[in-house]
Amino acid sequence: MLPIQLTIEGLYSYQERQTIDFTSLTEVGLFGIFGNVGSGKSSILEAITFALYGNSDRLGKSDFAYNMMNLKSNKLFIEFEFLNHENKHYKITREYKRNIKNFEKITNSGVVLYELIDNNWMPQESSDVEPILGLSSENFRRTIIIPQGKFQDFIQLKPTERTHMMKDIFNLHRYDLQDKVAALNSKNTTNLNLLQGKLSGFEEVSEEIIKTHQDKLSSENEIAVKLQQEVNQINENFQRLKRLKDDFERLKEKKVEFEKLNHQKEIVQQQKVQLDLYERVYHQFYQKLFDLKKVKKELEINSTEKEQQQKELVALTNQLENISTKISTIKPYFDELTTKQKEENDLELIIQIFDYQKNINDNKVRTQNGLERVEEVKAEVKAIDDQIKLVENEIKDLAKNRINSSNLIDAGNWFSQQKNIQETAAQQQQKIENLEQKIIQLLSTFKVEGEHISEEGYLNDLEKNKTVLEQQKTQIQVQEQLAHYAHNLHDGEACPLCGALEHPSKIELENISDKALLIENELKVLNDKINLLKNIFSEKKFIDDQLKVEKESAIHYKNLLEEHFKKFIWKEFDAHNFDDFETKRNNTISLEKLLEEKNSSIQKSRENLETARQKVERFSKELERIRVEEIQKETQIQQNKSNLKVLDFNDFKTKNVEEIQQELIVLKQKNSSTEKEYNALNEELNKINPLLSVQKKSIEINEKNKIDLEAQEKSLKENIHLLLNEQQIESIERVEEILALKLNISEIRKEVEQFTIQFETLKNVIIELESKTENSSFDEDAFQLEQQKLIEAEQKYKSANELVIQLKSEIDRLTKSFEEKKELLINLHEIQQRADNLKIMQNLFYKAGFVQYVSSIYLKQLCENANVRFHRMTRNQLSLQINENNDFEIIDYLNEGKSRSVKTLSGGQSFQVSLSLALALAESVQADAKSEKSFFFIDEGFGTQDLDAVNIVFETLLSLQKENRIVGIISHVEELKERIPMALSVTKDEEKGSIIEVSS
Repeated sequence: MLPIQLTIEGLYSYQERQTIDFTSLTEVGLFGIFGNVGSGKSSILEAITFALYGNSDRLGKSDFAYNMMNLKSNKLFIEFEFLNHENKHYKITREYKRNIKNFEKITNSGVVLYELIDNNWMPQESSDVEPILGLSSENFRRTIIIPQGKFQDFIQLKPTERTHMMKDIFNLHRYDLQDKVAALNSKNTTNLNLLQGKLSGFEEVSEEIIKTHQDKLSSENEIAVKLQQEVNQINENFQRLKRLKDDFERLKEKKVEFEKLNHQKEIVQQQKVQLDLYERVYHQFYQKLFDLKKVKKELEINSTEKEQQQKELVALTNQLENISTKISTIKPYFDELTTKQKEENDLELIIQIFDYQKNINDNKVRTQNGLERVEEVKAEVKAIDDQIKLVENEIKDLAKNRINSSNLIDAGNWFSQQKNIQETAAQQQQKIENLEQKIIQLLSTFKVEGEHISEEGYLNDLEKNKTVLEQQKTQIQVQEQLAHYAHNLHDGEACPLCGALEHPSKIELENISDKALLIENELKVLNDKINLLKNIFSEKKFIDDQLKVEKESAIHYKNLLEEHFKKFIWKEFDAHNFDDFETKRNNTISLEKLLEEKNSSIQKSRENLETARQKVERFSKELERIRVEEIQKETQIQQNKSNLKVLDFNDFKTKNVEEIQQELIVLKQKNSSTEKEYNALNEELNKINPLLSVQKKSIEINEKNKIDLEAQEKSLKENIHLLLNEQQIESIERVEEILALKLNISEIRKEVEQFTIQFETLKNVIIELESKTENSSFDEDAFQLEQQKLIEAEQKYKSANELVIQLKSEIDRLTKSFEEKKELLINLHEIQQRADNLKIMQNLFYKAGFVQYVSSIYLKQLCENANVRFHRMTRNQLSLQINENNDFEIIDYLNEGKSRSVKTLSGGQSFQVSLSLALALAESVQADAKSEKSFFFIDEGFGTQDLDAVNIVFETLLSLQKENRIVGIISHVEELKERIPMALSVTKDEEKGSIIEVSS
């Protein structure tokens, strides 16, 4: 995984949106993130892991969104772009929003994973990045980005947990075939049982039974065809009689319907006359009567509104007089309001003057105390500075006796590698002897029986003997069966083999049970010997192959030792005298420890000096601030006195602040209430005057509307009277009586028309049926007889046809079953062969031993890679190894190379071994993923290292650039910040939160 860009907003101390472009950082190979404690350095790594996996190692799963979001922010947003090991470009975004009404409620706005395809971001169906990166979130934090407090996780894991981790990271599950073989074997056994069960249901299926059913089907099919022809002939006569019957019955029904319609004809004619009258009256009078009612209603409303408007006019007039009286009462005080407000402002200025004078007196006391404290701290600064100069001179004197550490380290590496090669060569020789001893013990296992397994063709001879014994066993079983048949043969009873009733020459066989038992025992012994011999041959071949590999490794280590001696180039040391080298190295180590103590002391003194100087600067700034504040207060007092408009400050010198404040409160309340009341009354007066004018105008309009409505009423009444004379209707009451019917004109007219059509249609149908049946007659008895004959013929045909269908179905079933039986027999043979092969495989992968073996090899290779850097970091004093329990141990070369637990390491040494292992693990993981560039980020304690150790760690990290490795570190060690080519500086502002800047 290679980071490209990270955007953070609202995460922990990152209040404003910050974007980190990793492109320029990763190009230099080694970069850092620096800042004070709590500035937000580690939050950058947590943002990356949270964006990818959606979990927080620091907070767990409970309310992590609320705790991660900045309290001044309403949104948490993270966007991370990266390349995976396949060099594919991805981007993932996560966003959370704070509920406006509930501060503690955080809503997840969603997570989206994108892939850059043809310069377009394409959203993916799933946001799971584990398939893309090939790592779970836990292993990602152990191998790629290691957060604070997790750096030593890998070395502190228990052996079982570490083995599981190795299996996950390096995909060692592919070597664990035990479960797969067991699953295949179980599935194969199940299939075998199923096949045998299925075959038990096909015992009665054969070609002879199918042929018998086919012959029967042919004869039954001929009978069914004849019955079908008979049914067709009878049905033709029956249908002719049925049509005649239907015509007579239909004629009868239509005559009854016609009689009913004939009775309804007169009623329908009356409805038509009534409908014509209603339609004529409706069109002439309805709208005019409606308009007349509407005008009368409006006249009533007009009268009511006029009375209400007169009442409202009187009320508004009284209200206007009342408001005018109140305004004239408060107007005198309102006219003096400007002067009163100036008095209010003067009182506020006088109160400020009293406050400023009190602040000036307090600051004078603080200034005197501060000057005394500054002098004390300055004396402390001088004392610390003198002590630092003294220690620096001591360090210069000690440094003159130092030996070249580079030669000492390189020579130490040479001796350490020599010892490792010699020990490994000895271990390799011991492995060869152990394997040879195993072969001797294996061969002796079978020689106890007096056999020689090395003889060529011995196993083939045993197989041939087994075949002979099995043939003899078969013959004896046949003879036993014949003897059983012969014993049960009696004259007059049929022979089960030939059917004869007489048995003149029955076979006489001796008792062969003992012989069968003897052969059975010989076969058992022979099978056991064959199986044992096969196992011995298989195991011996495996050991021979392993022995060949180990011997080649022994030759390799011997050549490696010879080449190693050629690399010894240091004249000040003897390649064959390690003790002399060890003495010089111990002396150098003691000197380095003393220098380290001096450096630590001077570093602490410098920190104290910096703290003291900061105090002096802080105190001085505070004194200066107080002085400036005092001048500002004096200036403000003079300005306030000059700004007084009405009052004189001398009149208030004898009063205290509380009395002046109370006087100000009373004055403010009086001014405010007067102004509000006067403005409110004027505003109300301005509202009433327009309302009064509007009300008078409304009364005038109302009177005019009344005159118009009365004219409309008179005109409508005259028009209605003229229409009554034209239509010859006696009164308006008769019109209202007709309109009260409320007839549905379209519906009734439609019913009349439908009746007419139905009447004429039915009349024509009756004429047609009478013409059709005029020269015909219908006999009900003949019809019933023909119907019974048809039912009987159909029943016979149905029975015959059902028998044909049953025979066809049975033949299809038997044919299908026979084909299925043949296929099942073929499958049975294949599955039985597969069962034999799976049994062999199950023995090979028993208890996942092969996976454990591969995991231990990976761990040993990891140790070897880590030791390359660990030796250098510890000045060849320590190395790492894996014990027989797959746990880490430390080899201490300062104590005769004895091993001890990694838990005995100091904090700095634990950091060194963890860094070496983490680098080796990250390289192995990313090499296994075939990544062009590997990336590694750590957030841990460089502060636990001394100056030289920091130099070694830095050189180790710097050398990774040449190996196409990219490393990012988080630290507060200033020495590293000065030497790293490019870094991010994180500062925390009280208002803006954490701010990220690039420095080089």
